[in-house]
Amino acid sequence: MTDSLATQPMSGWRPSKAWARYRGLSRNYWIFFVAALLYESGIGLYFFLFNLFLLDLGFDKAAIGLINGAFSLGVLTATLPVGMLSRKLGNHSLLLFCFAAAPSLGALRALWMWEPAQIGLAFTAGLVMSIWTVCFLPVSSSLTSESNRASAIALILSVGIAATALGSAGSGYLSHWIGIIRPKFGAADVKRVALVISCAVAALGSLPLLRLPKPDVLLRAETAARAWDVHLLRNPFLRRFLPCMALWTSLLAAFTPFAGIYFVLERHLVFGRIGLVFSASQLAPLAVALLIPMMVNRWGMLQSILITQLATALLLIAMVVSGGPGWSAAAFVVYSATQWMSSTASYTLLMNAMPDVDRSPATAMTMFSNSLGSVCAVSAAGMLLDRFHFAPALLAIAILEAATAILFQLLLRDRRGPRSRPALCAETAMD
Repeated sequence: MTDSLATQPMSGWRPSKAWARYRGLSRNYWIFFVAALLYESGIGLYFFLFNLFLLDLGFDKAAIGLINGAFSLGVLTATLPVGMLSRKLGNHSLLLFCFAAAPSLGALRALWMWEPAQIGLAFTAGLVMSIWTVCFLPVSSSLTSESNRASAIALILSVGIAATALGSAGSGYLSHWIGIIRPKFGAADVKRVALVISCAVAALGSLPLLRLPKPDVLLRAETAARAWDVHLLRNPFLRRFLPCMALWTSLLAAFTPFAGIYFVLERHLVFGRIGLVFSASQLAPLAVALLIPMMVNRWGMLQSILITQLATALLLIAMVVSGGPGWSAAAFVVYSATQWMSSTASYTLLMNAMPDVDRSPATAMTMFSNSLGSVCAVSAAGMLLDRFHFAPALLAIAILEAATAILFQLLLRDRRGPRSRPALCAETAMD
């Protein structure tokens, strides 16, 4: 978005205006859209199934935490080097490598079940999959214009979430069909076949990606000139935003890998029912996406972040203390929606507060900080859950989330850059 648009009050969301932006998207964008859809659908289904697969094979919560922590460490380690490689090799080449290597590593992780190998493969998968995290926004930006960029990126994210949700919902039926074809397969064997199928779907994303034109001008135009710039830390807003966002992301990451395990062990839901719960939790952000502009228009960006973060903490408490599995699942679905809204508003706050030239390096620094926090949080959460069980640990996370929401406000209110002050209450993640 241009700065002029960012500083104007919102006039509400108009479907005709949004549709006009989608019609104006280029053919190359739609090719990339299909590639992203296939990749995100396959990878999303894979992550939904994988921790349940490990649980079936007898891995305890501590081991699952270490494996997920190794993956986060891999993402952390590669984030800044990938930013530098993208300037030398181009985003197109890196994404092709990612779309081939990530599914291959995923299939290997489903076949080689030695715990040290799982940790090493998870770390390597994190290295590879950081390419998507770093290159997705620059490539999307290079295929769009100022007027339709936010809508275009939101479209890819939304449809990716929807496809993953449908895949999660269908995973129970897929397992049933695999069981009919191979009746001697156990629960772990059925999930292993489904994991390999999800890897194949992700790998299909490389086919439309090959059809994209390869000139560096197209795909490298938006690449940041600097992967990490310590001079940006002189910006008082960024200096406070980075630790706040890293802490918030870490608290979310501490529970996310164990959500499926929670509903199996604590709420005793069957696999097919868990698929429906996670499908609803992934579709929930789509249902509330249009609420973000209305919230920001009414309360402003910072207050909207406070409301959604506090709601996230309260819903996590409700999930734990609710009497029945149905109420717990409903709280988890709404929890997924509020955490998505809070994170979306927070990243929009970052984009509003930084001038154009600093947005890419500020994003890289934010992702690096978030990954660093997530590595520690996921590994620690696995050990804490194994020792103290779910209820005390999740209630502690909820209390920390509420404290972080208040800290976010205290540190960032009235400490924004001169450019950002009017924009923070105007621009949203959706045009």
